[in-house]
Amino acid sequence: MASNSADYDFLAGVRVVDFTQFEAGPSCTEALAWMGAEVVKIENPGMGDPGRRLRKGQPDDDPYYFQQMNANKKSITVNLKSPEGLALVKDLLRKADIAVENMAPGTIERLGLGYEDVKAINPGIIYCQIKGFGEGSPYVKNLAFDMIAQAMGGTISVTGEKGRQPVKPGISLGDTGTGMTMAVTILAALRKRDKTGQGCRLQVAMQDAMMHYMRTNFATQARSGKAVERDGTRSGGGSNAPSGLYPCAPGGSNDYVWIMTSRGNPEHWVRLCKVIGREELIDDPRFNTPAQRVKNDPELDAIITAWTKARTKYEAMELVGGAGIPAGAVLDTMELQNEPTFETRGILQTMEHKSYPGYKMPAWPVRIDGKPPTVKASPILGEHTADVLTGWLGLGADEVEKLKANKIV
Repeated sequence: MASNSADYDFLAGVRVVDFTQFEAGPSCTEALAWMGAEVVKIENPGMGDPGRRLRKGQPDDDPYYFQQMNANKKSITVNLKSPEGLALVKDLLRKADIAVENMAPGTIERLGLGYEDVKAINPGIIYCQIKGFGEGSPYVKNLAFDMIAQAMGGTISVTGEKGRQPVKPGISLGDTGTGMTMAVTILAALRKRDKTGQGCRLQVAMQDAMMHYMRTNFATQARSGKAVERDGTRSGGGSNAPSGLYPCAPGGSNDYVWIMTSRGNPEHWVRLCKVIGREELIDDPRFNTPAQRVKNDPELDAIITAWTKARTKYEAMELVGGAGIPAGAVLDTMELQNEPTFETRGILQTMEHKSYPGYKMPAWPVRIDGKPPTVKASPILGEHTADVLTGWLGLGADEVEKLKANKIV
């Protein structure tokens, strides 16, 4: 194991039955796995989680997408449509602390594994559901993926440039962002369960989670009295200037730096004027108050742009940031991948996967006593079937082989 990460046992002994697929649910259960929980993915024999994107008659080629969302887990294949397979999973649920699912609306209930079914066999279980839309929503039966949640939850409406069409944020807020809200809630529910023995049902809708990430936008709306408009190259709800994205040399697609001066700290403006060599602007009546800078933002923007265009984004960031002014270069995925300090600190780690050895991926971002949890390989489909059935249920090797022969697992 690399010295820049460690195994953590915060959730040692916690058993999770994982019915999730694609990203929102798997992101949630992966967080628990990184904290030491034993997370067992229940997958269909043959094809598994649709996120694997396996093809009938083709060899197992788990894509990188699946690996990103399912590190540190186990996989068991069970035919849930067979009475024997369903009974087997119910036996696992009896011994579980947590169950998580994000199947299409109504699917888990039709399988006979809805909340009331599971609560009847394990009253202390924490039963978690992640859906596109919440109970009581007119769209509760609709399917949703990340981009649907972002459209319906508001994030797309505020992303993009002023006067142009809305743009989907490039990150998986709808999926991974929702999964993180559930993971935090599970930990709180687990703490209560450990004290009282009481389980509970947790539900989160992707649309609802997106509204949680829109809180600053709702604050802007409350101040202005109207819907928040797109202004993708600026920030601060129209009350900060200069604060936005500025082009840099040599003019590539991501050669930009974001420079922000806060209305709450007038020193930012003074420092910026000194950095760009324009100290005469400090007391210029066009710019000497936050309100005047907002009013004359186009003229101010041109002055700063002339300065940033003569420098690379790294040079601009170092000069501005070094003067105590918030600044950040726009970094693409390859620049992030190749930045050595991420790997040194364990924020990017190499997953030793049987099919894809040496795959570097983002790890859990929280460092615990200086080190983040170690990334372990995502499971090959059904890799841990025998391990889980013997470890959880005490089945013998011959019993497991019989289940396999009958195509139940």
